[in-house]
Amino acid sequence: MNQDEEQLRLLSIFHYVVGGIAGLFACFPIIHLVVGVFLLYAARQPAGRGETPPPEIMGWIFIAIASIIILLGWAFAICVIVAGRYLARRTHYNFCLVMAAIECIFMPFGTALGVFTLITLTRDSVKRLFAEYRDYQAT
Repeated sequence: MNQDEEQLRLLSIFHYVVGGIAGLFACFPIIHLVVGVFLLYAARQPAGRGETPPPEIMGWIFIAIASIIILLGWAFAICVIVAGRYLARRTHYNFCLVMAAIECIFMPFGTALGVFTLITLTRDSVKRLFAEYRDYQAT
């Protein structure tokens, strides 16, 4: 196994790890989702004398924003894991390159992984590995 193959194997493993961490971090807004459900529940309950219930729209805002953040985070985590799989199989070069650039937003782990992945993928020897596998699949 040459150096490029070893680096791609390690990058693949690190993509799985960072994808798992990103998926875990994407679960944090579940707290806001629960708060939104409680606000919605409280708005629909009869208020006591002299009390006003919270507006129902506040619950819906919490629920909507938390749901969007959770879904985007999970989608990002899945894409990172898929990029790791593609790196291991040496397929979908452009997808791996784009995901490496997007990962740089996820600090600090994604930034380090994205930079190392970009450096590795831009080498001509690594491009040849992807091309060899693509040519092998075509035959």
